[in-house]
Amino acid sequence: MAAFLSRFGVERNLSLAPLTAEGVGSVQRGSAVVTIHVMADKGILLLLSKVSDAPTLDAARARRLLQLSFTETGDAAFALHPQTGDLYLRILRGLDGLDYGEFEDLLHSIAKTADHWDDKLAAELA
Repeated sequence: MAAFLSRFGVERNLSLAPLTAEGVGSVQRGSAVVTIHVMADKGILLLLSKVSDAPTLDAARARRLLQLSFTETGDAAFALHPQTGDLYLRILRGLDGLDYGEFEDLLHSIAKTADHWDDKLAAELA
């Protein structure tokens, strides 16, 4: 996975820090920061991008986020952080069979989606 992140940066002329020993890295696109978590012990790649501090969600707002996750977020889905309540976009993918093309596509997808929704939702959920 470290080689994928390095290649991603080289291909875009980005200076990216390598994955940490814990398997964590990050990429920024516009106002969105995507954190990459390679959880090798669980065989999982987790991509996260915070889009809002902990929102106050009534039933209508929660429903809207679920509906957006169904049709407007590509491979990603909205999720609340279990400890902080902050709103994230997240993608989970098993590591088995993951190739560079899919990694690149997933990273691009979440970054583009988060960059679109972070400002928009901050205004809506304020």
